[in-house]
Amino acid sequence: MIKPLGDRVVLKQAEVEEKTASGIILTGNSKEKPAYSEVVAVGPGKEEGGKLIPVNVTVGQKVIYSQYAGTDVTLGDEKYTIVKAEDILAVVE
Repeated sequence: MIKPLGDRVVLKQAEVEEKTASGIILTGNSKEKPAYSEVVAVGPGKEEGGKLIPVNVTVGQKVIYSQYAGTDVTLGDEKYTIVKAEDILAVVE
């Protein structure tokens, strides 16, 4: 398992549609990076002025994040994205 440091969050990437609404099948390079994912791990938070400011998301939440944010990582067969908490735009309820 990946354990994030500071205000980093590990996201499990959502599956990308392989076919468009009109039925066109997309190849690997044509697929867009998903803008939403599930939170699988959260770092302890960011330290500012000697105080620890916790991250505002929890494991299991689905979030929307900036499209080009983060670092993509593959661990085993799973693909993850590690982002800063500030790159998370919203929680999907």
